[in-house]
Amino acid sequence: MAGSQDFAADPRNETARVWLNGALVGKEDAKVSIFDAGFVVGDGVWEGLRLHKGALVFLDAHLGRLFAGAAAIGLDIGMTREEVIAALDDLLTSNGMEDGVHLRLMVTRGPKSAANQDPRNALGTPTVVILAEWKTPSPAIVTQGLKLATVSIRCSPAEMFDMRLNSHSRLNLIIALNEAIALGADEGIMLDPHGFVSSCNATNFFWVKDGEVRTSKGDYCFNGVTRANVIRLCRDNAIPLVLGDFPVDDARSADEAFVTGTFGGLTPVREIDGRKLPLTLPGPVTTRLRALYEALKDAEARQ
Repeated sequence: MAGSQDFAADPRNETARVWLNGALVGKEDAKVSIFDAGFVVGDGVWEGLRLHKGALVFLDAHLGRLFAGAAAIGLDIGMTREEVIAALDDLLTSNGMEDGVHLRLMVTRGPKSAANQDPRNALGTPTVVILAEWKTPSPAIVTQGLKLATVSIRCSPAEMFDMRLNSHSRLNLIIALNEAIALGADEGIMLDPHGFVSSCNATNFFWVKDGEVRTSKGDYCFNGVTRANVIRLCRDNAIPLVLGDFPVDDARSADEAFVTGTFGGLTPVREIDGRKLPLTLPGPVTTRLRALYEALKDAEARQ
């Protein structure tokens, strides 16, 4: 059993270098202080990126989300947008990477004078790390699909803990995933505070009924770049789409379903809360949207 982020090991990743605070280092030298705010209290933001045919696709949207998240928590990244892009390019060039690469760009508040949550104890130098690895989704996942189970952990509103921040603190999502795993599933469907379908623990969630694509309004789910692209593709290609407040029973009775994320793109779902979806994977609407999404990535790479 594997989730939406399953990948095959690639031996090239053993020697791939890491960008750490301006230096390109081997994995064995990629270390941060035990007093780092990210290690001590999960104080930081991160971004996932995809290298496709020589280009970091949807880069503007990803960097916009990164800088907005940093601003929301009062974290100065210490680099301009242009400097971040230059660092990304340096790392990819150093590793000889051109396609099929997943990157994780992580920024924390940096080392602190004491191991506590007070941001005023930060020494003023953020920690910036970029990991780049050859990773492609398992081909089998397209026809095998994911098994989802509704979990008890809810997505939270912005005034409690804003799910739209890519925070280093993921404990609520890990608890949700642990519950899903205990139920024999690959990922958990999380409801919003009102009991409506919101997202999965690591991805955004869509389902299809009678040819209509459905998903949450987005008030409580991840601010997904891929989710936004799928919504745009539906609207641009006259694919019926409804963003709404849906009870989980609506998703359970779906004809087809899929989850979205930077790594996997659109990943089909085979089962929801013990009910196997009726169509052969991937379903017709999922297949069409997957093709449109690949074309969108190709267009981005050509720019």
